[in-house]
Amino acid sequence: MSRLTVPAPDDVPAGAQSAFDAIGAQFGFVPNMFKTLASNPAVLDVVTGLQAALSRVLDAKTRHTIALAVSEASGCDYCLALHSYVSSELGGMSSEDIDLARAGRSTDPKRAAVARFAQQVVDFHGQVSDADLAEVRSAGYTDPQILSIVTVAVQVLLTNFINNVNQTDIDFPDVPPIGTTR
Repeated sequence: MSRLTVPAPDDVPAGAQSAFDAIGAQFGFVPNMFKTLASNPAVLDVVTGLQAALSRVLDAKTRHTIALAVSEASGCDYCLALHSYVSSELGGMSSEDIDLARAGRSTDPKRAAVARFAQQVVDFHGQVSDADLAEVRSAGYTDPQILSIVTVAVQVLLTNFINNVNQTDIDFPDVPPIGTTR
């Protein structure tokens, strides 16, 4: 059960309603994470604004790969369920691609490098080694793209932390541990 206040539908602040309309159009409903964020419209604006801005960096599968790798590394069950759903239903990723991304791998060498790097960013609180940077560069990422990778990882960590603190009720299909049958 969620530990932070989730406003009742009639109590959603006016400032959150336009965000709810856009989110509802994308998902067909308003996920619990956004319902919780609605209790503070400024935070809802920050999260949705950052997500919108970062949708313009890197390609969608790379962003999904980062989201899955980071959510697994930070242990956010809510975000794993959400990002697995989005990656599959909206991003065209297979169950195998999703499991590999969660494990910091991919069949695509470039996405494998980004998944490993994103997990290193999380595991070492941004203090990655020269070898970590060399590996992601050798996969073909430029320094501006590395800045994008780190920024997407931090944006995912933001929602991971919010959902871990809240213990947000999962409203997406459950995600089994890596390596088990779906």
